[in-house]
Amino acid sequence: SARQPTAGRSIPVVAARSLDALRTALAALGSRLTLRRGAADTVLSQLVHETGATDIVWNRLYDPDAVQRDKRIKTRCAEAGLSVRSFNAALLFEPWTIRTGQGSPYRVFTPFWRRCLQEGFDGATDGPSALPAPAAWPASEALDDWRLRCSIPDWAAGLRAAWQPGEAYARKRLDAFLADRLGSYHEDRDLPGATGTSRLSPHLHFGEIGPRQIAAALEGIPGRGRDAFLREVGWREFSHHLLFHHPEMASASLRSEFDRMPWRNDQGDLRRWQRGLTGYPLVDAGMRELWSTGWMHNRVRMVTASFLTKHLLLDWRLGEGWFWDTLVDADWANNSAGWQWVAGCGLDAAPFVRVFNPVTQSRRFDPSGQYLRGWLPELARLPKNLLHAPWEAPSAALNAAGVRLGTDYPRPMVDHGPARQRALDAFRQRVNVMARH
Repeated sequence: SARQPTAGRSIPVVAARSLDALRTALAALGSRLTLRRGAADTVLSQLVHETGATDIVWNRLYDPDAVQRDKRIKTRCAEAGLSVRSFNAALLFEPWTIRTGQGSPYRVFTPFWRRCLQEGFDGATDGPSALPAPAAWPASEALDDWRLRCSIPDWAAGLRAAWQPGEAYARKRLDAFLADRLGSYHEDRDLPGATGTSRLSPHLHFGEIGPRQIAAALEGIPGRGRDAFLREVGWREFSHHLLFHHPEMASASLRSEFDRMPWRNDQGDLRRWQRGLTGYPLVDAGMRELWSTGWMHNRVRMVTASFLTKHLLLDWRLGEGWFWDTLVDADWANNSAGWQWVAGCGLDAAPFVRVFNPVTQSRRFDPSGQYLRGWLPELARLPKNLLHAPWEAPSAALNAAGVRLGTDYPRPMVDHGPARQRALDAFRQRVNVMARH
């Protein structure tokens, strides 16, 4: 994608490992990976000149910048007499093909997904067993020269431990999920302490597996788990549908009335949220998981996003940018659509008045405290009935667990009730008034 991370965290690190895996896979097919830096159309022109190529093929991307770049390349290559073909491997459908009965793009997920199911999915094809080699290979830059790997301190050690790139591993992960967890997915997918999700999102983002491959693997499997999992693939599809038709989605609220929202500007509060020091265990556990591994459970993503936009009343774009920097599966469409959904400013979004209570969410979806203890070792000795809101624990219980609030673990930076009311008042006074007029 042409959109680059502002702080150089997850995307470059993971891209290096994914490119390594691609290089190995191509070598097994008798081919090579050629690395070049520069403007895409310029580099392709150089390669055509060096190799005498007559055909250029690629799989399409749908980010706004990529769409414009690829249109430009197609035009120039066609003018030069080259055969140029691009293909869809990233989505179930081309985003311009799924339309309402009136011929307009969809704005709401449920009818969009119903239409997708009615259309049916094209099957996935197997890759080649070998690739022809040219008489002479073009020169390639060295991956290490791109400086995508980490220096000291190695912040990405946890990311490497949590994720193995490559098409072969993506398929292995899908097969294991289908065999072991699909049947209970509809029950376990909201439990951050359980291994209930597929964790295929990084592989989807980097093109190591495609949604049509997933849909084909699910074909003929009955059950609620299968339906729930395919529906999540549908949400990814819908996010790309929205981005294609609303390329401003990463930087502008799709509901224009939110332009009047009085977001606060408090860098100190933003840093505490980023570092997992809010004083709310579920929020802090999620933010620490994100920084350590480059991934966060989807339920916790919603809770942390709600906390930033509603409890702290900070602009959703600040959170979207941080997730873009740190997520191993940072996807322009999914990330911006998800943040606009939580903030209430998207086309098909949860209403702003829906404010996740992080304590209630924690008790409901991590009742044993397994997830919290894994990421908040300073609270690990608290009994589960006190773990979700340690500030409510008696002094004796805190002492027995070795917890000093304000020293070992922060007190809540805001009180849920007043913070919720502040957000609702801001919305009703500035946004809801505009929506009515």
